This record gives sequence, C-alpha cells and structure tokens, in this order.
Amino acid sequence: MAEGAAQDAFLRIEGVSKSFGSFQAVRDVSLTVGKGEIFSLLGGSGCGKTTLLRMLAGFEEPSAGRIFLDGRDMAGVPPWERPVHMMFQSYAIFPHMTVEENVGYGLKHDKGMSKADRANRVAEMLELVQLTPFAQRKPHQISGGQRQRVALARALARQPKLLLLDEPLAALDKKLREQTQFELMSIQARTGVTFIVVTHDQEEAMTLSDRIAVMDKGEVRQVGSPTEVYEFPNSRFVAGFIGSINTFEATVIARESPHLRLSVPALGTEVLARDVAAVAVGQAVTLAIRPEKLRISRERPEAANALAGTVRDLAYFGKDSLYRLDLAGGGMVQAHAVNARRGDEGARVADWDDAVFVGFDPASALVLVT
Repeated sequence: MAEGAAQDAFLRIEGVSKSFGSFQAVRDVSLTVGKGEIFSLLGGSGCGKTTLLRMLAGFEEPSAGRIFLDGRDMAGVPPWERPVHMMFQSYAIFPHMTVEENVGYGLKHDKGMSKADRANRVAEMLELVQLTPFAQRKPHQISGGQRQRVALARALARQPKLLLLDEPLAALDKKLREQTQFELMSIQARTGVTFIVVTHDQEEAMTLSDRIAVMDKGEVRQVGSPTEVYEFPNSRFVAGFIGSINTFEATVIARESPHLRLSVPALGTEVLARDVAAVAVGQAVTLAIRPEKLRISRERPEAANALAGTVRDLAYFGKDSLYRLDLAGGGMVQAHAVNARRGDEGARVADWDDAVFVGFDPASALVLVT
C-alpha cells in the first residue's frame, strides 16, 4: 500500500449502526480505508464484524449512518450494482464445474464482454493464482488451498473496487493457512484491489493487514497498524485480545519523567513504567507486560525492574519456551525465553522449581487506564 493511502478515504463509514429488533449488532462505527489497503476487522464471535461486512456488500442496510465507496453513497444501491465482491468462508464454488468454469462464472452475465475477452480474463486470473495447470479439474480434484484460490480468482475476475473476505482462511490447516496468507498479500499487491478481511484470528490479522480495527460488542475499540495495536493498546480489552499479556492492578505513586513509578501489590514492589500523560499521581491503573518483554536469568539482572520468582510450569516449543513464574510478592507472570542452540548444555534457561529473576525495561511496561 502506498504511504498515506489510509488518508485517501477510498471507503468511508460514517456513524453506521445496525439493529435487529432490540439487539444492536453494530454501534456507531466510523472508519476510513485507503485505496489498496488490506484492512482487517478483528474480533470474537458476535462482535459485529460480519454484520458490518454484509452492510458493505449491500446484503444488509444500516439502521443509521452512511457508507461511501470511492466517493459514491451506497445507500439504496443493491449488491449487484456495487463494485464490490464478497468471498465467503465456504468459498461457494460449484462442484459440477471445472476450475476454469468456476472462475469465469461471474463473467457470463457481462454483456459488454466478448467470448474472447472472457476467455482472456479467465486465463489471466488462473495465471494470477497459479492454477493454470488445474484449469480442467473439478473442485474435488484439487486441495483446500487451491479451492480457496479458485474462489479468489472468481472474485477478482469481475475487477471489483473492493473485495470482502469473510474468514477466508478458516477452512485451512495451520501450515497451509500461514502459506496462503503470504499468497493473498502477493495477489493483493499485484492487483491493487482494496481488501477488507473479517477474522477472529489475531495472528492472521497481524500478518495480513496494513491496519486493523479491533471490535467488541458492535463497537470499534481501536484502529491502527499491527505494531500500534500490539505495542500500544489503548485499553485492557485490546491488550488482552491481541496476544498474551500479564496484567496487574497498580497505583501511580510518582511521576519520574520519562517514567511513572507504580505500586503493584501483586509484585510486592514498586516498578517503573512508560509515562502516560493522561494519568495522575494517586490514580488506579493497570500495569501490562508482554511475556516476551520479560527477561529470565539465574542472577539478579541490572535492570530498572527486577523481580524474584520460582518456575512453576513451562512449555517447550522448540525455538523458545513459555514459563509461568510464582513471584516472591505473591503474583504470577508468564515469560517467553529463547532456547539455546541444539548441542548446547541446558537448552532451557531454567527448569521446574528453579529460583530465577525476571527483569523488564520501563518502556516495555504499559499503563492502561480503561
């Protein structure tokens, strides 16, 4: 995506809400999406992300608010007249048709295209998704990942301005899902089509997206790049939803620029954290620390924040391990540590019941107020 694309407001959602009887599925959502972005709507089941996607497609009308696409108000525009295509989670490809026929299905009703033009477009789409050798196969004769690419090629064949993808990788196994994420990014970069992706998978959203909108109970809680929502969450909800995190109740006891000094009862000590201008001395806050920001060592580290603890549990993942530590102050933290190389004595930095220390930089400690 070109720098500044998000500011182009290719797609503009203004104060959109959707109610079904007394239930409000989407609440006053306002978003802008730049041309050529991959923008993800991320949230758990029932958060309103699919309802919002269906309103973009024209399958549902907003109860309030407006949607503009490329400067055009979409109010009252039926799905078949919108320059939008929706790729469903099930892919919805026809089992009795070949790959080639599936890709070209949506072009059959385009009276402005000749038969030769349609054939050329289908061939172009098959080449784009690397399915040319499979053109004459039926869906049951290709893999799940290839069926996903058939659905994508069919969607792109009509050259939509906006492509909506509802949980596009949910039917794939983990390894294939990871591979397909990069294929989607490559295809989007080559076509320049704006993608809106609905997903509940945080890793998928973080990998695919230029920007992410985190949704909860019909509302957008934060919008930002993957780095922004992970490193600088604006609330306890976003911090807990995106990745793993340790949280503790704390009180601000002093401002020591550029840090805050916090009293954290569960840690049994005071700690320094990143300053937040919106908080005041004496205010109750939440201290949040990502597991990978904690450094485990046998000796007490020379760090601004150092805590003594004991290894309660650990899980070995090959390149790293996850530790759960009981702290001397009575709290518990999770910490990641990279394992030593194969052949080195003691691949893990610690073992069950070992006495250890964990240290962390003030800049890695988040102070959350909502």
